[in-house]
Amino acid sequence: MEEWFTTSFAEATPAQEQGWPAIAAGDHTLVLAPTGSGKTLAAFLWGLDRLTGEPVPDDRNHRTRVLYISPLRALAVDVERNLRSPLAGIALAAERLGVDLTVPTVGMRTGDTSPEDRRALVRTPPDVLITTPESLFLMLTSQARETLAGVRWVIVDEIHAMAATKRGAHLALSLERLDHLVAERGGRAPQRIGLSATQRPLDEVARFLGGRTGDGPRPVTIVDAGRRKDLDVEVVVPVEDMGRLGELLDEPTSGAAAGPPARASIWPSVHPRLLELIREHRSTLIFVNARRLAERLAARLNELAEAEAEEGGPRWTGGEAVGTGGGELVRAHHGSLSREQRLSIEDALKAGTLKGLVATSSLELGIDMGAIDLVVQVESPGSVASGLQRIGRAGHQVGEPSRGKVFPKHRGDLVEAAVVVRRMREGLIEETRYPRNPLDVLAQQIVAMCALDEWKVDDLSALVRRTANFAELGDEAISAVLDLLSGRYPSEEFAELRPRIVWDRIQGVVRGRSGAQRIAVTNAGTIPDRGLYGVFLPDGARVGELDEEMVYESRPGETFLLGASTWRIQEITHDRVVVTPAPGEPGKMPFWHGDRPGRPLELGRAVGAFLREVRKPGAAEWLQREHALDAWAADNLVRYVEEQVEATGAVPDDRTIVVERFRDEIGDWR
Repeated sequence: MEEWFTTSFAEATPAQEQGWPAIAAGDHTLVLAPTGSGKTLAAFLWGLDRLTGEPVPDDRNHRTRVLYISPLRALAVDVERNLRSPLAGIALAAERLGVDLTVPTVGMRTGDTSPEDRRALVRTPPDVLITTPESLFLMLTSQARETLAGVRWVIVDEIHAMAATKRGAHLALSLERLDHLVAERGGRAPQRIGLSATQRPLDEVARFLGGRTGDGPRPVTIVDAGRRKDLDVEVVVPVEDMGRLGELLDEPTSGAAAGPPARASIWPSVHPRLLELIREHRSTLIFVNARRLAERLAARLNELAEAEAEEGGPRWTGGEAVGTGGGELVRAHHGSLSREQRLSIEDALKAGTLKGLVATSSLELGIDMGAIDLVVQVESPGSVASGLQRIGRAGHQVGEPSRGKVFPKHRGDLVEAAVVVRRMREGLIEETRYPRNPLDVLAQQIVAMCALDEWKVDDLSALVRRTANFAELGDEAISAVLDLLSGRYPSEEFAELRPRIVWDRIQGVVRGRSGAQRIAVTNAGTIPDRGLYGVFLPDGARVGELDEEMVYESRPGETFLLGASTWRIQEITHDRVVVTPAPGEPGKMPFWHGDRPGRPLELGRAVGAFLREVRKPGAAEWLQREHALDAWAADNLVRYVEEQVEATGAVPDDRTIVVERFRDEIGDWR
């Protein structure tokens, strides 16, 4: 192991130097380090070192000893691929030195894994299993759980992406179920290693990672190798006066064929600037906050590039040159694309056959996208943590600065972007707070736990309270959840709901009813906020997914865009849309509801304080210097605040509420 590392790397990174002693000591460990600092390798290396020096266990159910949990399937695929290189290097180093060692095997189970491959993982468990929170839940709720009986290390990557959500509470309960399984099979509770690039406060995230015992929180060693990555960020406004956006450009026409009146838009100025930036750099990531905008922007940039090429400008033929597709300059990348589509797009960017991607948060985490020269954020990222994750994708290598441009869409967005960029430069990440007592998640996990085993209520309650999320859960709340699941409802209105468990109150025991396991495994993960339809080719290959409302408004024969490619609808069933490719044909833009992230409380307060502070002489120069605004952006922001003062005499901030009223089209006050 040492031979391979010293020949592959000049030196260990701070995250590795500081993290290895705690991991080697067997402590639960939380590692904070920026993107590209080698923290994932730091987490894996100690376990790999132990695996290469130990014989393979005789019991196949104790073969899997390292469990890696990723919040994204795409990130899991990336880590699995990147692990193969060090394993091959370790094997070659051992061969050079004449040392016998066991080369660990690596397996992966996610929502994209085929049933045949899942059965193979049960028959021949790997030494290292890469999975997601939902797939871990499914394994623990089936006979596949026996293959996890020997797990000794659990690595939770990008923990900040889950800690503050119900999905994190769901994972916390799964980790306690895993601990219980390992202990029941005669093992020792696995060591937990959490990795993140952006999180604050560290002790809150450490409590979430470690959970509790009867004596209080489990001790977690915090390794703070975080350093403020060098940022070269600028807020860019490509129009001189954003106040004119939305104005009528010409009088609306009348008649049956009349469309909506043409209004001034920022996009005709943004698109050419983005195209210019893409062409100036080897590879560019453009982040947006909604999947619909990703599709629309990718299509428009490709159209603009094609139009310029027809007028004698440069033509991009990267895809044609190697036979991987047409002359598309950029592609859309988001979570509603299938795994095959995402991998194809990511590989095309790494190979240089694409100049850029227009992505949502699907690429926000540490997926290896090769050498990214520039990150462009269209619209404020919505939070400092998200901004750092996204801009941090540029200069992904150790010690390399991150370069980014932020393009606000309107003047209100410009205010938030100015605040976010300054807080990014100062490292003021929003605080993470894990949710307390999400009872819907608890109900799901109780059904899953009772599906295979009979539980004493006291033992079940003790396991639940070992998670940080449910540490303060009272007996009344647990009893109420058990009442609900066992069919004891407050009125006859709920009589149609079928009980999922049997609660023997005399013996204090709960067990699953017939069909409980099927209900649990077909509803893995937290309850979604919206319904989605899968999009499939006639042969069953998955293309992606669409919002249920868009599917309701669509008909067979229509075409739509997904992943910057056009598809024709062949059939719409109760749960899927069957499509065929329709290259070169125009298609309508897809849409998804609930895409826009909310503004964190801390950022809202900072925006209010900023609006108070910006009303001072020399504000434009101060904005350019302290908030990284270009000249037009600074002038637009100052003018925006001045116009508000002129109109109402006050500006809403963190200490002032302004209530405006106006007359509507018929003269009534609003």
